[in-house]
Amino acid sequence: MRPLQPVGAGARIVLGALFFALFIGVWAAVTYGGVVPALFLASPGRALASGWALLAEYGFAFDIGVTVWRVVGGFLLAALVAVPLGLLMGAFKPVEAFFEPFFSFARYLPASAFIPLLILWLGVGEAQKLAVIVIGSVFQLVIMVAAIAGGTRRDLVEAAYTLGSRPLSILRRVVIPAAAPQVAEALRLVLGWAWTYVIVAELVGASSGIGHMIMDSQRLLDTGQMIFGIVTIGVIGLVTDLLFKAVNRWLFPWAVL
Repeated sequence: MRPLQPVGAGARIVLGALFFALFIGVWAAVTYGGVVPALFLASPGRALASGWALLAEYGFAFDIGVTVWRVVGGFLLAALVAVPLGLLMGAFKPVEAFFEPFFSFARYLPASAFIPLLILWLGVGEAQKLAVIVIGSVFQLVIMVAAIAGGTRRDLVEAAYTLGSRPLSILRRVVIPAAAPQVAEALRLVLGWAWTYVIVAELVGASSGIGHMIMDSQRLLDTGQMIFGIVTIGVIGLVTDLLFKAVNRWLFPWAVL
């Protein structure tokens, strides 16, 4: 191994699969070996059996669909606000000076702290859960996009001015194309955070969703169902992440993502 030396695609897959195999092996050893009681940690087989029961008997597929819809909806709402505003802040310093103090303040506010207020304002329906995801994502994403757009190479901007471009034309022809690959990467990262916030939203005042199922399983002390719910989130997140990477590579083949 050498610092920063790339790993081939095949080796990357093998190494990633090896870690998962090691993780499951340790999990099986401590559960089947009796190191940890089943009340506190279900075995892999028990978690799979609980998951099959959830899917076959308790309509868990519907809960998965509801949670995915909430994540996608909240994430898209946050992106529709954050990406244009972040690009404007990064490109135009007066806009940045106006908005950045507030967003720098707001991004430290935990989204979970707003849940009581959002329940009071919006009830316990879908609007409240989407609002939690938006609050948890939009402030971080605005700052990230602004930093990316603000890092556009000055020589490209100066060259555009020399060729007679106007400010909005420079934003459209220089800043946005230069920032697009990194903005796409920032969106991929924030989508992972959105999954965290949706589970937080579903733990309170929800009647459906993966987080709701996990809370019900906790009341029943069914660690198998809880683990299956957590693993389901991880699997969906991993698949989404890989799809996001593939789309980014297709859209921006010249960028190293």
